[in-house]
Amino acid sequence: MKSKTTIIWFVLAAALFAFIWIFEHYFQPAAPVVSSLLPGLRASAVTGIQISPAGAPEISAIRTNGVWQLEKPIAYSAQAAGIETLLAAVEKLVPVLRLTAGDLRGHQNADREFGFENPQFFVVIQAGEQSWQLRIGNKTAPGDGVYVRVVGGNGAFVTDTAWLQLLPHSAGDWRDTALVDAAGVCDWIVITNGAKAIELRRDPTNHLWHMIRPGPARADSLRITAALQQLRTARVKFVSDDPKADLAAFGLQPAELDVWLGRGTNYFAAVHAGKSSTENPAQIFVRREDSGAVLATAKESLLPWRGEWHTFLDPQLFELTAPVAEIEVRGETNSVGFTLQLSGTNSWSVVGEKFPADADNVQAFVRLLAGFRVLEFVKDVSTAVDLQSRGLAPPSRTITLRTGAGDTNSVLAQLLFGATETNKVFVKRADEDFVYALTTNDFNRLPENGWEFRDRRIWSFSETNVAQVTLHQGGKTRQLLRTGANSWSLAPGSQGIIDPLAVEETVHRLGELAATGWVGRNFPAPEKFGLNTNNLELTVELKTGEKRIVDFGGVVPQLQTVFAAVTLDGERWTFVFPAPLCALVAAHLTIPPDAP
Repeated sequence: MKSKTTIIWFVLAAALFAFIWIFEHYFQPAAPVVSSLLPGLRASAVTGIQISPAGAPEISAIRTNGVWQLEKPIAYSAQAAGIETLLAAVEKLVPVLRLTAGDLRGHQNADREFGFENPQFFVVIQAGEQSWQLRIGNKTAPGDGVYVRVVGGNGAFVTDTAWLQLLPHSAGDWRDTALVDAAGVCDWIVITNGAKAIELRRDPTNHLWHMIRPGPARADSLRITAALQQLRTARVKFVSDDPKADLAAFGLQPAELDVWLGRGTNYFAAVHAGKSSTENPAQIFVRREDSGAVLATAKESLLPWRGEWHTFLDPQLFELTAPVAEIEVRGETNSVGFTLQLSGTNSWSVVGEKFPADADNVQAFVRLLAGFRVLEFVKDVSTAVDLQSRGLAPPSRTITLRTGAGDTNSVLAQLLFGATETNKVFVKRADEDFVYALTTNDFNRLPENGWEFRDRRIWSFSETNVAQVTLHQGGKTRQLLRTGANSWSLAPGSQGIIDPLAVEETVHRLGELAATGWVGRNFPAPEKFGLNTNNLELTVELKTGEKRIVDFGGVVPQLQTVFAAVTLDGERWTFVFPAPLCALVAAHLTIPPDAP
């Protein structure tokens, strides 16, 4: 009997367990699926938004042609990033809990209890004809959630509180703090900065800036680009929105400075600058053309626009816009000067000379000219008397760069140099009326003679072709004979100690002698360079019987080397001896003063 009862209770327990399991898995009512708070909302399609914070004026903004603009409580450019960040957060907002209408009815005064009667915020979002309205109520008891009601819907929701930080409490939270619109390309600029108006235009092809008013001229593109960037990154503080504010008290009527930025036929931004703030001298009062509000911004943001009109001119004397094929240098008469011409890819010659030109030296000359920066703007329009008084009529030197060798019609630039005056030299371009000044240091770097461009390679021979080297120094003579590879000996009658390996290396390098720079051609006073019969003279005799002779002169202290002279094509050439080779010669190919 007991055994039978036990079995019955066991069967009943198993049946009950099976019923519970099946009920829980197959017959429980499904939990309500909570989707996004505002289904169908797409942030990119929103055209307007109104936020009404508790106890504060409504904040309203609309989007037109992709640009956000505040309408209430003041008309002003809106801070698009703040608005779009909020809309993106609301689009993705998913409630953590849904309260049904029945849940709300279970509370005696649900609107007051959940904060919907006097909401923290009332939000209206519009996307064309569609709109959504939200009442943001109280926070939940733990404080990590907030009650939200979608007007027109049933029940309410609980969401997290993170997105509440994106809601503005005043128009200032969404007001654009940029001084000017940073988007788009600026095509033209008009500056009123004193008596004269300055107009600048941007070339659509090369993107360089040019001055239109007060006269056509090359403009300083780097300065203008940097000034625009500084203007676009400037931020403002809001001083007054009073439409009846005394603008004269802020120095804004009339303004001390006006900057208009345009694109096409219309301006897209304009700034009027006035006095410095007495509370913060580093800031000035400003006003935008599209608003009556008085603002304050950093004084330095508008500083680049305050210069005289000539400060906007290009400080570079000229710009290389094409490769140079000919450089003509002339003095006051045609008998003075020289012409460099390009033949082939990079082979230069001095017209009228037998020797080839040093291509690297020519390119350095071009870079020197292209790198000249104006020290001072002297005059915009000069009379004949002005030009004559500054030594520019006729010029003391004229440098013409052409794009075609021998083509007088292919002038790239022509520079006229005039008189020297206290650390400056007057200069002008042939295609401009302006007179500039360069530093005398820049002018003195200009070559005066064509021979300065001679190829710096003096000769070339191999040490294997050398028979002997003869040294003459201080009235003494010493001869060194090459007897084989790395093998040298003193000739009969010569005394001293030599290092054959060092002599071999020195002669090897001497075989590729190249001047550091030419300093004289047929110079009438060689003693100026320390060249005299007591100094070292090296004679290298080749196996063919040819001789290579170099005379050494005085020291060039700043270069730790000496002057030297050779005879080339029947002419005497003085040059700066290369410093590394000079040290080898001094150590291994000289006669000591105390030698016999």
